[in-house]
Amino acid sequence: MKKTVIAAALGECVHVAGISNFLRLAESAGWRTVFLGPAVSVEEVLQAARREKADLIGISYRLTPETGERLLGQFAEEAADLHEAGVRFVFGGTPPVVERAEKLSFFEKAFDGSETPEQVLAYLKGQPTGNLTASDFPQRVTERINWRKPYPILRHHFGLPTMQDSIEGIQKIAEAQALDLISLGTDQDAQENFFHPERQDPRRKGAGGVPVRTPDDFRALFEASRRGNFPMLRAYSGTDDFIRYAEVLTETIHNAWCAIPLYWFNQMDGRGPWDLEGSILEHQKVMTWYGERDIPVELNEPHHWGMRDSSDVTFVAAAFLSAYNAKRYGVKDYIAQMMFNSPPGTSDAMDLAKMLAVIEMISPLADENFRIWKQTRIGLLSHPLDSDAARGHLAASTYLQMALKPDIYHIVGHTEAHHAATADDVIEASRIVRRAINNALGAPDMTLAPEVQARKEHLISEVNVTLSGIQKLAAAGVQDPWGDPATLAKAVTTGVMDAPQLLNNKFGRGMTRTRIVNGACEAVDEAGRILPERERLDQLV
Repeated sequence: MKKTVIAAALGECVHVAGISNFLRLAESAGWRTVFLGPAVSVEEVLQAARREKADLIGISYRLTPETGERLLGQFAEEAADLHEAGVRFVFGGTPPVVERAEKLSFFEKAFDGSETPEQVLAYLKGQPTGNLTASDFPQRVTERINWRKPYPILRHHFGLPTMQDSIEGIQKIAEAQALDLISLGTDQDAQENFFHPERQDPRRKGAGGVPVRTPDDFRALFEASRRGNFPMLRAYSGTDDFIRYAEVLTETIHNAWCAIPLYWFNQMDGRGPWDLEGSILEHQKVMTWYGERDIPVELNEPHHWGMRDSSDVTFVAAAFLSAYNAKRYGVKDYIAQMMFNSPPGTSDAMDLAKMLAVIEMISPLADENFRIWKQTRIGLLSHPLDSDAARGHLAASTYLQMALKPDIYHIVGHTEAHHAATADDVIEASRIVRRAINNALGAPDMTLAPEVQARKEHLISEVNVTLSGIQKLAAAGVQDPWGDPATLAKAVTTGVMDAPQLLNNKFGRGMTRTRIVNGACEAVDEAGRILPERERLDQLV
């Protein structure tokens, strides 16, 4: 049977917003809740507690501290028998009243409004909130997701140009309990030339992230996270020596999940030494390696098309191919990343529709051996330079993304357009996001808007045309075109998978024109007319 919590604003206090939030969190934690209302007498509270057989009694008082102290003293005296019988008591109020309440040594917990919803929820779930160790926080991402519900786990990219600054920053982030996971941002030589010192260039050390050069460097970064709420760590899978790098990440930082693309981080985008087809094959091998070890995998793929101004159709097609290949090559827990605001001109309604199309297309792939976890984030290129405007964008976009009920929320900090986030920037962004998420938990369902649903259905229909076009590229005897490296590469070289910014690329065509039309990113012809996908593919021939 569910445990019961009753709550009321005591005496002459009529402020009940805090109680309402407390009871809402209690319901999500599995409690049966009874709200007694504002201005409830001591006698009424205790009568209800006995009648409802309450396990936990919450009272609030937000008026004068001196009056509150006398009232709480009376309450403690008259509730002594329930206290001795094992009923638990919590108090909520302003900091001055909480200070008086704590002196009574009667209440198990007193909340002054500074607590995050997650901290309140942890208390209601019986999770530890005092002196904490790593065993108090799940260190496997899927377990941490379930532990944090109804909130998504939070991650943020972090890596400064020196090891020492990065270590100190991770320590500060962990102690602030700002994130559940820190995504290590390593510099390009760490990602491409970790095993090739002769290829490293000292002049670009720290360019783009922390200059990790040895396994001990990774261990030092992991050790820095062993405090606070013991955040997990993960890092990108590199752009060469993929399996060796996976072994290092798994052994040193206990890589929370693999992050790897399908088409990128190679000669096509200048991020690695492999050609297009070769890198696809290597990425598939990495998926298999992690899948065999029950480590989740994220394909950070579709947003790379969106960041290059691809059409929404191509974005969704890339998302489907990502999930399909993850399943095909043995991944058991798949993290579907959905980057909003890519390209930046996309409207909120069309963004939602695009992500709903992704979810609807990949959901049929899920089964007992292939679980899908949703991750959302702000567009990397969408933050305005003005810091106040960027804070507003961070909060607003977060609120929108919560309509998808993500399991993981990837914070892209408000400083992104100006500089790489410091530890203080990460902590501030986390506070902004937590507030937006808390507000969004009570939001209406924006996914049901007619224009959103109509666009979603249209995108699914168009994406099926793209996927059929890819199948037709397969050579004779290829049984699985969507999982075949040669066919997938040919989809790019023929322009089936295309984006305007691939013009003059060694592999991509860049022949597709796109334009924001009514908030959606559409393929268009020379005159600006929207180009249906079938017509676009016919023009390639």
